[in-house]
Amino acid sequence: MSGITPASELGVIATVRRGVRESPLMLRGIWLTLGLAALATTGRIVVPFAVQRATDDGVLAPGGPDVALVVNVALGAAVVLLVASACAAISNARLFAATEAGLAQLRTSAFRHVHDLAVLTQNTERRGALVSRVTSDVDTISMFVQWGGIMLVLSSLQIVAATVAMAFYSWQLALLVWLCLLPMAVLAPRAQKALNAAYLTVRVKVGSMLAAVSESVVGAHTIRAYGIGVRTQSRLDQAVREHRNSAVRAQTLAAAAFSTGVLLSGLALSAVVVAGSFLGIAGDISVGDLLAVLFLVQLFVGPVQNATEVLNELQNAVAGWRRVLSLLETPVDVVQPATPVRLPDGPLGVRLEDVTFAYPGGPPVLRGITLEVPPTTRVAVVGRTGSGKTTIARLVTRFTDPGAGRVLVGGVDLREVADADLRRRVVTLAQEGFLFDTTVAGNVAYGLANPEAPQARARVEAAVAELELTDWVASLPLGLDTPVGQRGESLSAGERQLVALLRTQVVGADLLVLDEATSAVDPATELRTARALTRAMSGRTSITIAHRLSTAAQSDLVVVVSDGEVVEVGSHDELLDRDGHYAAMFASWLASTS
Repeated sequence: MSGITPASELGVIATVRRGVRESPLMLRGIWLTLGLAALATTGRIVVPFAVQRATDDGVLAPGGPDVALVVNVALGAAVVLLVASACAAISNARLFAATEAGLAQLRTSAFRHVHDLAVLTQNTERRGALVSRVTSDVDTISMFVQWGGIMLVLSSLQIVAATVAMAFYSWQLALLVWLCLLPMAVLAPRAQKALNAAYLTVRVKVGSMLAAVSESVVGAHTIRAYGIGVRTQSRLDQAVREHRNSAVRAQTLAAAAFSTGVLLSGLALSAVVVAGSFLGIAGDISVGDLLAVLFLVQLFVGPVQNATEVLNELQNAVAGWRRVLSLLETPVDVVQPATPVRLPDGPLGVRLEDVTFAYPGGPPVLRGITLEVPPTTRVAVVGRTGSGKTTIARLVTRFTDPGAGRVLVGGVDLREVADADLRRRVVTLAQEGFLFDTTVAGNVAYGLANPEAPQARARVEAAVAELELTDWVASLPLGLDTPVGQRGESLSAGERQLVALLRTQVVGADLLVLDEATSAVDPATELRTARALTRAMSGRTSITIAHRLSTAAQSDLVVVVSDGEVVEVGSHDELLDRDGHYAAMFASWLASTS
């Protein structure tokens, strides 16, 4: 993003211009839409002309009222207004369709970018705040473009048309109207700046409020368990109050600007009445001309009075646009290769070459690690909390890249592998496998490229058979069609882990990275899960972040990590014979479990 001004520093016009570039479908057919809008606005000018003609040449005709002329003028004006209304309706419909297409494009881009961001980057912002950028912030843009945007265009056209028409009848009165409304032109930039800051604060507070609400809902069980409902409610109330106060402040500024517009509009109308009367007495303007000008003043000041409301929506939309653009500007740490290299077929070996890694703003957590994992080897990575075990897993699965050194899988640097190929061949199984609010079969099939394909069900059933979990599936109320509930809450922790394990199996990956998949499993299903894991790891390379040393004892290779360095590598028996770090850890573990 070097050389590009950050979205937070852009002006209003620049923000809108860049926002439209991110959603080009918004401009689809724009010239036809604007042409129809121009016709609709021009049609409104017919009323003052009809009034002038009907008054001077009809009602006040030298030979007496000409009723036929008045009727013809009225009918002609009605036809023009009908055409103008049709143009306005078509223009609005086209604008709505283009806007929805463009904003759907923007929302999709933002959503994809969130998923492209590294896990570390996602963790720097609360989930609710990220969601608000893709949802409510885009909604504010939608509201402005679909209402305020067309209003802004039509208002500008209407002001120009009204000015030209007023000058046609009396240039003096046209100049007077502009002089009365000149203060608006002077005050508008200052009002815009104040509203800009106010509505940016509103958008930030909306994100904070949504984050607080999301956190309270997702963590409801923990909140009840620890009896911290009052404290949580207080935090939520504080977020709601902050949003309310910022919204009230922004609306107060908008109301003040609107009142100023109404005051100046009333002043302009009064001035035209007085000045027009004197011009009429002097014979410089007819009654019909004066009435036409008064109608035109209404057409002129209407957009001025609405300008504050449009400005209100504009600033809200610009604040939302800036937040969405800031999200899109967030650099993707894990960059996809321009010319990807495919991973070789078959079981995959892993090699870390002089790998160093540090979390943003922190000291190195891995220092110069070199490690070789042969294909089909079952590896256990052990070490104290904070030693760097989980970081190794993140590097092997490329949820982040090393600061220095290389991570190779199947002899290929992961930075050269396309994400789609990597996720198909390398799969992670966490302690708490996330489940979606669908059935068991739906969650298992989620790992497939096309979970809705006819053969997906057969692949799910095959995975159940391969891991010998048929009896467990049969014990569920509806078998594979059993709903798991939100986040899998209808299942036990062990059952959720079995579903996640089946999802891993159905992918058919060649490298499994596990975060002690049985450590959170209840005793009733621990043995079943352990057996299923053994079958899942058969013929594959597996790297397990082991929290219990019984897992290490069953592995082919044990890697001991301490303070960001690999201090020992060998089999369980070999490391016990060395009487080093691992032997001490194992003795301590045995003592704590006896």
